[in-house]
Amino acid sequence: MAPQQKGKQGTKGAKQIVEENAATLKFYRNMAFISQSVYMVVMILLPDTFTGLTITMSIMTILLHIVSLQFMKFMARAQYSESGALIDSGTDLNMEGGLSEHIKDLVILSSGTQLLALLSNYFWLLLLLVPVRAVWLLWGSVIKPWMEQKSEQTEVDEKKQKKMERKMRRMR
Repeated sequence: MAPQQKGKQGTKGAKQIVEENAATLKFYRNMAFISQSVYMVVMILLPDTFTGLTITMSIMTILLHIVSLQFMKFMARAQYSESGALIDSGTDLNMEGGLSEHIKDLVILSSGTQLLALLSNYFWLLLLLVPVRAVWLLWGSVIKPWMEQKSEQTEVDEKKQKKMERKMRRMR
């Protein structure tokens, strides 16, 4: 177990963020490329396993990989001045709790699903975790807080109403 750090956690420099983002993009690009390559090689070696389902799901995972990697690339885009000085390092792809964490999870899930689908087509069902996770995140970060805020407001309004009624009774 690592000892607990005291004080403020150090921040990363802009140059370090750019370097780590490049390494992260390379890692996830390689993960997607390797899983796609292994899947395609095995499918080519076993041509009778190509069905409408496997072709459709292969296209879907390819699209998931392309969209995810392009979005991560867009997020990590650094901005440089005309003189070549770093102005903005882009979003830190390794930041905990950020959107990039969910995109990286999507690449991992789709790559793993694609490789597991070599064993059985039932593993394609793992991709159903994507919309389930999206609904879960939407519920936890948008819908539930909005509903709780509404109920708290009505509670406060009821308390204010009762307080006003008591004041009115005293004044009579």
